[in-house]
Amino acid sequence: MIGRTVRIGLAALILSGATVAWAQDAAPAAGAAPVAAAATAPDAAPLYQRMAPTPGIGQPDGGWDLQTPVTPIGKEAASLAQHVLDPLMVAISLFVLGLLAWVVIRYRAAANPTPSTTTHNFTIEVIWTLLPALILVFIAVPSFRLLANQYDPPKADVTIKATGHQWYWSYEYPDYGDISFDALPKEAKELGPNDGPLHLEVDNRVVVPAGATVKMLITAADVLHSWAMPAFWVKMDAIPGRITETWFKVDRPGVYYGQCSELCGTKHGFMPIAVEVLPREKFLDWVRMKQKEGGITPVGPGIAAPVSAAAAPAAAAPAAPAAETPAAAAEPAPAA
Repeated sequence: MIGRTVRIGLAALILSGATVAWAQDAAPAAGAAPVAAAATAPDAAPLYQRMAPTPGIGQPDGGWDLQTPVTPIGKEAASLAQHVLDPLMVAISLFVLGLLAWVVIRYRAAANPTPSTTTHNFTIEVIWTLLPALILVFIAVPSFRLLANQYDPPKADVTIKATGHQWYWSYEYPDYGDISFDALPKEAKELGPNDGPLHLEVDNRVVVPAGATVKMLITAADVLHSWAMPAFWVKMDAIPGRITETWFKVDRPGVYYGQCSELCGTKHGFMPIAVEVLPREKFLDWVRMKQKEGGITPVGPGIAAPVSAAAAPAAAAPAAPAAETPAAAAEPAPAA
């Protein structure tokens, strides 16, 4: 009877050990399942995807008119040109041509066999002196206001440094951990579905947030260049050893193209500029992508900086178990 009991106990002990071993072997496999699933999961969508340009916006459209302005300065300048300069030029041109035709016909030799001996006319001389001066003053008043607005920008939300090279542009974003890159023109075989026209598209676009005031610091590394964006009505010379400044603010998301506008060598015509204007959240996604690619610490307006280990709140340490009171200390000492 005792022997049978011992055998049953030994069998139960062996079965229990096998069960524990099986559980230990199965646990790592179960824990590895999510890892394997994560490894086989498809890659997450990229933070930033290149925007396709809109035909006729921010690029030449083959017409004779100016590009549609998209900045406050551009709209003000276009209004001045369309409502002041163009009507004045048309009126003056028609007046001069009409006067010339009238003089040719009225004072031709056949109609005036005896030429006039008039040498001067005081009234006419006053008119042709004062009238052009008044016209220039009429043009100058809104022009001065436009120039003042152009060279007195509001506080910048984003600062970008552009450097001209033979024959490409490089850019830096000092507000976001010195993000920097070169913008090289794309060849025909490199153009994708979201790219613009050949000779205007680049591999790395300048990306800015919509509705933000962007300050451009412009210089050159070798010879004179000029950073020009017709849709922004911006054109600023890039001079070696000096930094010039301009600004723009675009409310309409899209892709806008420009070119170097200063003769700078054999490939001057192949030095495009591409600016992509994105909603603010998408712009921040682009910033995060660039910071990740460059191994840059996430910093900048709208970018959450990582919390350092010293600043992170320490995890609450588990409470130490209360020490057990010895039985001898708990019991009263026996009376002497």
